[in-house]
Amino acid sequence: MSLLFSSFKIKNIELNTKLVMPPMASEKADEGGIVSRTLCDYYDEKTGGAYIGLVITEHSYVSPEGKASPGQLSISDDSTIEGFKELVSVLHKNGAKVIAQISHAGAAAKPKITGYDVLSSSSIKIPRKTSDYELPRAMTQKDIDKVINDFAQAARRAKEADFDGVEIHSAHGYLLNQFFSPIMNKRTDKYNGSSIEGRTRLHIEIIESIRKITDPDFLIAVRLGACDYISGGSSLEDSVKACLLFKEAGVDLLDISGGFCGYTNPELEEEGWFSRITQAVKERVQVPVILTGGIVSPEAAENILAEGKADLIGVGRALLNDSDWPKKAMKKLEG
Repeated sequence: MSLLFSSFKIKNIELNTKLVMPPMASEKADEGGIVSRTLCDYYDEKTGGAYIGLVITEHSYVSPEGKASPGQLSISDDSTIEGFKELVSVLHKNGAKVIAQISHAGAAAKPKITGYDVLSSSSIKIPRKTSDYELPRAMTQKDIDKVINDFAQAARRAKEADFDGVEIHSAHGYLLNQFFSPIMNKRTDKYNGSSIEGRTRLHIEIIESIRKITDPDFLIAVRLGACDYISGGSSLEDSVKACLLFKEAGVDLLDISGGFCGYTNPELEEEGWFSRITQAVKERVQVPVILTGGIVSPEAAENILAEGKADLIGVGRALLNDSDWPKKAMKKLEG
């Protein structure tokens, strides 16, 4: 049996395989961010055959002011629970465990979409080439307390909808990434941008608030924008230190991606763009690690696992382009 299609255990959760369907925004939600029939059919097609061990559903906003785009899923109120129950049922039927990615866009939100003012760690415009982002307002303690509660309530809804866990989104330039990256975090309070403890304090408070209202078997993952690959941004060493703090706070799974560089790595073109980071995190933090990024061949996935660079492999665009990728990969690796 190949490594990719062998089982893996996270706490008491047994995954059929080490293949992960990572979160990819489909914008197929109905009005109000409710799960649609089209979305359920889409996930059903992508996960058929029990080849995929874990699905991380596309980012769902925890509050209306944190909405990133039209058609995005909402987990911001209890009316969303029934739709998610249907989606989770489809994925469990196909043999996959499933966790919900919960998110707040922060300075990446747009008032013309949300109808709310834009908030962030500091009053600094998001460092992207697109010019239509507004200057955010630096969050007050009251704003921060609300965000912590919004994430905790989103996790409660996920649990009520039968998800196996949640993934806290702190990558690709969204709100928690804006606190983690010194490019945007210029605060001088306890959430300060000058120390790893300050840059991860909001994450830790969210993790702890979720753990208080969920049972020990409910998985908590963090997707970390580990490096920005921009001058003055987050570094590999920062990421290892942050992940050690997340582990101490009770995180069960780490999902490594890019920060303000997005989901690509400008410094590495080979498959597994963030493998240097995942290897360092895996070796030093000893919490299961997912590697996603540019993996399109089964052989590359197998080699990454064999070399100990990650515990689980996320295959996104290749699966998006070919729903039979997992079946073909198993045939290629196992004959």
